[in-house]
Amino acid sequence: QILTWRSTDVSKCAVRGRNSDECYNYIKVLVPRNDETLFACGTNALNPACRNYRLRTLEQVGQELLGQARCPFESRQSNVGVFAGGHFYSATVTDFQASDAVIYRSLGGEGRPVLRTVKYDSKWLREPHFLHAVEYGNYVYFFFSEIAVEHTGAGKVVYSRVARVCKNDSGGSSRVLDRHWTSFLKARLNCSVPGDTFFYFDVLQSLTSVLQINQRPAVVGVFTTQTNSIPGSAVCGFYLDDIERVFNGKFKEQKNSDSVWTPVPEEHVPEPRPGSCAGEGSASSYSSSVQFPDSVLSFIKTHPLMDESVSAINSQPLITSTASRYKLTQIVVDTAAGPHKNRSVVFLGSEDGRVLKILTGTQANSSRLLEDISVFSPTQCSGERGVLGLELDKEHHALFVAFSSCIIRVPLSRCAQHGTCKRKMHYIGPYEKKKIPKIFLQLFFYNSIFSGLHFKC
Repeated sequence: QILTWRSTDVSKCAVRGRNSDECYNYIKVLVPRNDETLFACGTNALNPACRNYRLRTLEQVGQELLGQARCPFESRQSNVGVFAGGHFYSATVTDFQASDAVIYRSLGGEGRPVLRTVKYDSKWLREPHFLHAVEYGNYVYFFFSEIAVEHTGAGKVVYSRVARVCKNDSGGSSRVLDRHWTSFLKARLNCSVPGDTFFYFDVLQSLTSVLQINQRPAVVGVFTTQTNSIPGSAVCGFYLDDIERVFNGKFKEQKNSDSVWTPVPEEHVPEPRPGSCAGEGSASSYSSSVQFPDSVLSFIKTHPLMDESVSAINSQPLITSTASRYKLTQIVVDTAAGPHKNRSVVFLGSEDGRVLKILTGTQANSSRLLEDISVFSPTQCSGERGVLGLELDKEHHALFVAFSSCIIRVPLSRCAQHGTCKRKMHYIGPYEKKKIPKIFLQLFFYNSIFSGLHFKC
């Protein structure tokens, strides 16, 4: 089936002075709302809009919704979105100029108000590039990179972050943080090579959903060096309980614009602990965040940043790549590879159209490169060579690689590329004893999600 959703008000888009390509409808949100409904949002000629569709028939359900704060205005503006507890959690920009970045909750009906981050406050968000959102436990986590407000050196430096909000957050009082998050906390993700001087990979490019590493929930991401630094990439994993430990640690503050950032002394932190979910921990006696004392709400409004950064698993990258001038861009992980489903294989996309297949080990520095595949095909694709998305199809034993103008299917096992299967099995291991069925898939939406492509009909 093919679903067509064209832009409206193209004439208004054209007079705004933007490139005419931006007047198409770029699909930027495509997430399941429930088992029966698909939620989609598009830029709609710089006038974002959202729709609900039946999953089975792709028939539109209900009226079109405003997309502001749920979908960006332009194709290249970043955004993430996820449904959790019936609410839509989004991170994007709310205005045409992209000056107001926001983490936003909406569409929940009665019971929980619409909430957002504080507007135009660089302590909360500073030119963020949103990468991923995931629901886990009582929280929704957002992963992004942004200009580091705590960096005191010359120039702008990008840090990678994880932020957290409580799903039961009801906003603050009418005096402080009314209709704003009371549980918003953020911390730096530390992906670095240890030594006398740490070598940092500060810019998050791609992240997995929650998976199990050593029987502990974790996420794994691709990080790169700063744009003005030597090119380099790394893969770092982070345990969710390590993230929570940092969120339960010390806060960071800057007493005035000329002072350095320092930890907040524990005796200066009010009770219940700022950032707590109502009904839990030190806030167990509060049924709603609206009831929090103004001192707690005022503190979290000015202190959303944690002092400590989140250390990577084993305090170092799982994989590093500094020999190539092409950075890594995307990641997907198969944690159940091999005949016994007990091996982990990492697939990494790169700027130059390659996919690296890496078998990870249980010990530090034990990962092994299995295959380096040149996937980009000039005969099938046009435009840029960078890998914009990876999607693993375990059922059909294939990896789908998204570029700006095409999607290419790569079998997980590729005996024919390495002589006999016997030789190949010794070389690549986890996938070679499986049979690959032929499949034909309609992938209408993939390009739009990964790269913001439009489809001309």
